[in-house]
Amino acid sequence: MMIYGLSTCAVCRKARVALEAEGVEVVFRDIRAEPLSDAELSELIAEFGDRLVDRKSNDYRALNDWLKNSEAEAQISSQPKVMARPVIRDRNTLYLGWDEDVKKALLPH
Repeated sequence: MMIYGLSTCAVCRKARVALEAEGVEVVFRDIRAEPLSDAELSELIAEFGDRLVDRKSNDYRALNDWLKNSEAEAQISSQPKVMARPVIRDRNTLYLGWDEDVKKALLPH
């Protein structure tokens, strides 16, 4: 399983710890240290659309007006921290966030 996020993100760490505690092998990818390729970003945008950008974050609010009015790809490419996280890939299925629905889908009952 792959988690895309930031090493400093508390929610990303919680997801990783919970999954590993259940014996799930997790590969963590810090999108600041290893940015998403154009193809990866396009796939995530196709799956989640504008929900992939965290518009409530301070990093989003700090974007200039031009970027705020740009497509999600441009926003995330220029400032990876505005990506909503974590994004979790379980084989061919993608999940956004670490809410109860995602936990139910990924953690054994």
